[in-house]
Amino acid sequence: MSPESPPAQEIAPAKLNLALHVRGKLSDGRHAIETLFAFCVDGDRLSACAADELSLGITGPFASELSETEDNLVMTAAKALARTAGVRKGAAITLDKRLPVASGIGGGSADAAAALRLLTSLWRIDPNHAAAVAPGLGSDVPACLLSLPSRGEGAGDQLLPFDIGELSGSPVLLVNPRTPLPTSEVFASWDGVDRGPLTDWREGGNDLEEPARTLVPQIDAVLAWLRDQQGVSFARMSGSGATCFALFETEQARDGAAARVSEEWWRLATFLR
Repeated sequence: MSPESPPAQEIAPAKLNLALHVRGKLSDGRHAIETLFAFCVDGDRLSACAADELSLGITGPFASELSETEDNLVMTAAKALARTAGVRKGAAITLDKRLPVASGIGGGSADAAAALRLLTSLWRIDPNHAAAVAPGLGSDVPACLLSLPSRGEGAGDQLLPFDIGELSGSPVLLVNPRTPLPTSEVFASWDGVDRGPLTDWREGGNDLEEPARTLVPQIDAVLAWLRDQQGVSFARMSGSGATCFALFETEQARDGAAARVSEEWWRLATFLR
């Protein structure tokens, strides 16, 4: 890539868990789950230019909540990919952080996955290297690497294709009470009850919703508000929270609701991929 070439770019789509059942614990200590992943068309954005060394700059409304140092998951992903693929090149990466941190919609996992896709293209390497690196970066990273609807089992990293059918393209509104909620704290508060396998996502639930609501009571208000909006067909908390989402019958109904979201809350009006 010549110095005049524009930066390579990649979107890190917001991840939604249409449903999530916690089934127990795995032998490695992680929780065994069954979940249905879906992805939005919008999210964080990454760009990169060729460089001698790896570097990361962070911009965007949530930049101040992240570190540009070596422990950032984007940098961890970039270094792991370079090591696995035997790449001696660098990249100057910029992360435009538009999604709240620790919010149950992918966040760091989606950013790491987008970095893998971005650098695979920039460095012109085999995409299988990214697929090999992803599981070691976090349970959600393999799903975020695909960024396509899928069923996750094991720790969420064992993926099967899942057709969301008519849901594809649905208007969706994401709302977060602007309260970070670390995944580890939510899983630690799970009551340990296996409520059975996940079959139909609408009839299922999110087993992490109750412990998340205990830790962040504002989730109750967000869900109640979403379910009260005109044109809503479905609403639920995503992942370990605290972001909640609502599917709408029309784009107009979604936009009307988005305009009424409390200024104290974060919102994103988007579509399912």
